[in-house]
Parts: sequence; C-alpha cells; structure tokens
Amino acid sequence: MKSKFKKLSYSFVIAFACLMLYSFTSKNSETIVVKTTIYCDHCKECSSCGDKIEKDLGFSKGIKLVKLDEKSMTISVTYNPKKTSPEEIRKTISKYGFDADDVKADPDAYSKLDECCKKK
Repeated sequence: MKSKFKKLSYSFVIAFACLMLYSFTSKNSETIVVKTTIYCDHCKECSSCGDKIEKDLGFSKGIKLVKLDEKSMTISVTYNPKKTSPEEIRKTISKYGFDADDVKADPDAYSKLDECCKKK
C-alpha cells in the first residue's frame, strides 16, 4: 500500500512540475532583457539591490520570472503581455533606484539604496 502511495505522490509531483514549467514557457509569455547599471560587487547578497530586483520585481503584476545577471548588467524578465508591458517593467525597475534601458532611476529611490549600490 505504501508503495502505491509513493508512486502516486511522485506522479503528482512530476505533473505539478510539468504544469509549472509549461506556465513559464507558454505562449502567453514574452521575455525582455533590460540593460541596467549595477555598482554593487555583491549584488545577489545585497538586500538593497539583488533582492529588490529579483524578488520584489517577481511579485509585480504579470511578471513570471526575473533573472539578474550582474556581470553583464542585465535583467531578463519573462512576463504576460496581457497583464504588463516592457514600459511598465522598466518603470518598476526605475522605481527601485536602477536605470532600465533608457528610463533613468528614480532619484528618491536611488537615494535610499545602500552606499555599495551607488556610483562611486
């Protein structure tokens, strides 16, 4: 009986994982790569920039996946075009204090960043 339950549990987990993967790659998704400027040398661990960009942006309406590449200074954003737009994504990033392509960082948000995240 336990073996049947285990098999059923594994099947459920695999089905759920496939469903999640499909939702990230479905036709309802588009991806943009936003050029930014990152001065922090420990961005992924920094609560002022890495968390803001990857975690907080990930909770914005229509955003499905956010990947920050601090070496190339880009942010890849997979989103639902029915719920948000590249312009809105860039505005949101600028509200965190970072440049987003041609949208400059919001000065108030920039002033609230940790010193390590600001231009030296």
